[in-house]
Amino acid sequence: MAKVVAEDFVKAASMQELYDLLDKCGIENGWNKKEPSLWPLPRRDFVGAHWPYTRAKAALDAAGRFVNTELAERRNLILKNPIPDNAYPTVKTLVAAYQMVKAGEVAKSHRHSANALRLVLDTKEHAYTIVDGKKVPMEPGDVLLTPNWAWHGHSNEGPADAYWMDFLDVPLVHLLGPMFFEPHPDEYEKADGVAADSPFRFPWAQTKARLAEASDVTPGYREIELGAPAMATIDLHVARLDKGTVLKIEPNTRSEVVAIMQGKGVAKIDDLTFDFARGDALAAPAGCTQAWTANEETYLLRVSDAPVLDKLNWLRPIPAPKA
Repeated sequence: MAKVVAEDFVKAASMQELYDLLDKCGIENGWNKKEPSLWPLPRRDFVGAHWPYTRAKAALDAAGRFVNTELAERRNLILKNPIPDNAYPTVKTLVAAYQMVKAGEVAKSHRHSANALRLVLDTKEHAYTIVDGKKVPMEPGDVLLTPNWAWHGHSNEGPADAYWMDFLDVPLVHLLGPMFFEPHPDEYEKADGVAADSPFRFPWAQTKARLAEASDVTPGYREIELGAPAMATIDLHVARLDKGTVLKIEPNTRSEVVAIMQGKGVAKIDDLTFDFARGDALAAPAGCTQAWTANEETYLLRVSDAPVLDKLNWLRPIPAPKA
């Protein structure tokens, strides 16, 4: 960077000379910017997207033939939003992935500053996530938490491969910077007993029972929160839609990933339409309009960054741009 002293600005004889001096100092003028830094409404970059579970499961089965736990810390498939030059986030602050641990496998334990959770899709008995030294059962429909800096690994002691969907706030941690990762010193954390009633587990049967007892928000639509919120950066809601119900969500600042826990239907995210089924994942980025139509009784797991926005007073509706 060229040396510029105060006297150089005193001697500047034109606006262009002033601009040249500012450039040499690594300073950008704030009055002649082509691109404003303050926008009247949030800008959109991520788009609605859909990943069918049937396709992901087949891909995981194929990966299981080539990728073992020694080759990869996790055998997972990242659901990257289909925008140009994106290789990781599903929505701006969250990433989702499908993962599989084969029968008899144990995945190494580690911990990280990112918060993580998983929705169990298909398992048999004796599949576990190990969290802080306890075996937490993994049964279809269960939601399991691994909060930041909690040791966690996976142990599939059952007769069948185990499949689930992961959700993490890694893109948010990348943006802010405080990413830490540490492998367990013993590689595989020892587990002391099974904790079926772990506070890190929301059993599917319990979730369905709570929804059965809940009141309708609108006719045919009920919703409950898992945790309050589940984590400092992530909240979890499960919505139940009766057959024929349409759930409409107006644009807001929240980014979310939606997983289909049960049921079939049609989702419209902005002007994109997707047929969804059990196990599918959909991206609903901030600012989008959403409409979910249930073709049969349907349960949606809605994973969002609302706690972060709420703490900063940024969680709010987004009005339509003025014509």
